[in-house]
Amino acid sequence: MEYLKEEDNLSNKILFTGLDTAGKSSIILTLQKELSKIALIAPTKGAQRRIFEFLGAEISEWDLGGQKSYRISYLKNPSKYFDNTQIAIFVIDIQNNLRLPEAISYLKDVIKQFYILKIHPPIHILFHKYDPDLPKEIIEKYNSLISELERKVRKETEYEKLSFYKTSIYNLSSIILTISGILLTLFPKKQLIKKTIGEFCNKINCSSLIILDHNVLIIGYYFKNDQSRDLITGIMPNLIDLDDSLQKNDCLEDGINDQIIFQRSKYFILFKKVLLRNDLPPYYLILHKKGRYFFKEDLDPLINILMEIIYK
Repeated sequence: MEYLKEEDNLSNKILFTGLDTAGKSSIILTLQKELSKIALIAPTKGAQRRIFEFLGAEISEWDLGGQKSYRISYLKNPSKYFDNTQIAIFVIDIQNNLRLPEAISYLKDVIKQFYILKIHPPIHILFHKYDPDLPKEIIEKYNSLISELERKVRKETEYEKLSFYKTSIYNLSSIILTISGILLTLFPKKQLIKKTIGEFCNKINCSSLIILDHNVLIIGYYFKNDQSRDLITGIMPNLIDLDDSLQKNDCLEDGINDQIIFQRSKYFILFKKVLLRNDLPPYYLILHKKGRYFFKEDLDPLINILMEIIYK
């Protein structure tokens, strides 16, 4: 992670903001597959920036530390921190009930700065720490609270471009699906990718397919139904962990060992590394279909079309 530098206007600026301890940096570390560092994470110092590529575009990810002194500084210098924002991601700790009013107050301050700067980026609000292993009665309480907060935020901000999500670092799929979906809004060819994957899946009769980039972000997907979606998104984190292990032991190389096949009842799951271009990092394909056979000649047309869409 880099400290704040002069803004590169060629980058797509993604702003992560919210109160301290809300979980912004933990979400970023989760996406970077740095889960072991979360327990040791220290409060973010000021504004930090990371540059990465997504679907051939340069993304400038800004992580604004949420301590009060920093928040005051951002609000005093809005053009330095908020200007040129294309997407804002505001993280709220749903488990810290005492600080919810403070979080909403700061969100309103951020929106005010957007108006001053005459920009209107979509704001994606993540109700974070919505942990899957919480007791049922607590989950029901949080669902009710989140519904109330959504109404409150919409009413008090009157901001048109608001979206809401539930995320947790203990549900990796929730973070991958949320952030991937947000980033895909920047990519004008996302519908073409989705259509291409859908046509491919119908042709070879597969139930679901996800394509991930090397940042573990989804660039495209197809789900035949809710059941196939839940199955493939549920197994996705395990395959990502497996990939890390295999890469460290040089077990997932190009060629004969570049794929793994798992069986689930009558269905099979293919996890495959895919190179769209030899000079770029790989993509990863997770495919769920009936029948064990996955032919290279079936996959080649999809790979070629995706390369044309993304890089030309």
